[in-house]
Amino acid sequence: MRWWATDSAIVDCLARPSASAAAHASKRLGVILDAYTVYLDLWICDAEGNVVATGRPGLYPRARSASVAKSAWFKQAMATSSGEEFVACDIEASPELNGAPVATYATAIRQGGQARGEALGVLGIHFDWRAQARTVVAGVRLTEEERDRSRVLLLDRNGRVLAASDGFGELAETFSLPRDAGAMGSYAANGAMVGYALTPGYETYRGLGWYGCIVQTEARHPIGAAKAA
Repeated sequence: MRWWATDSAIVDCLARPSASAAAHASKRLGVILDAYTVYLDLWICDAEGNVVATGRPGLYPRARSASVAKSAWFKQAMATSSGEEFVACDIEASPELNGAPVATYATAIRQGGQARGEALGVLGIHFDWRAQARTVVAGVRLTEEERDRSRVLLLDRNGRVLAASDGFGELAETFSLPRDAGAMGSYAANGAMVGYALTPGYETYRGLGWYGCIVQTEARHPIGAAKAA
């Protein structure tokens, strides 16, 4: 992301704004999206928070006229002190992306593509959360018998369910871990065993305090079926 923000087409879109510059930048964003399929869209935003170019204007037409001035990822990215910094925000549904849940990463686009250049705007990258999260919660190594009585969850720092193997409560339910929950642990509650672990960061990404969690009942009936009933 920090590298893409120095691309001449992306910088020029803000440094020399014009319809042709925006169209060229949009094509460049499209090339990136074709190569990296884990993203729903990439947006170039000016310093006022107006989206001036996107990578998939045909698929997400509402994004092209959107204002993200009040979005946390935009404000935080504009406040970064150099091109070496980036921000990552918790999962949220994006109306401009047809209501899809996204993890948004952002960094400032700077004058001349220089690390200490003036911030001209922001490059926002919207990670396709639903598809990737489904792979995570469905891919936990459980036997078929265990899977029938287990619920695999990804939780944010406040216990909000970001993904669930049974598909219930995503971005709506809160699953509270103990107040003294550390990096890893387990406990019994309401006829189930709960195991959890704090998710690690990766290289310069420190993580957002999320937890991976497995809730496993002693009963043989699926948790999801019980909820549906």
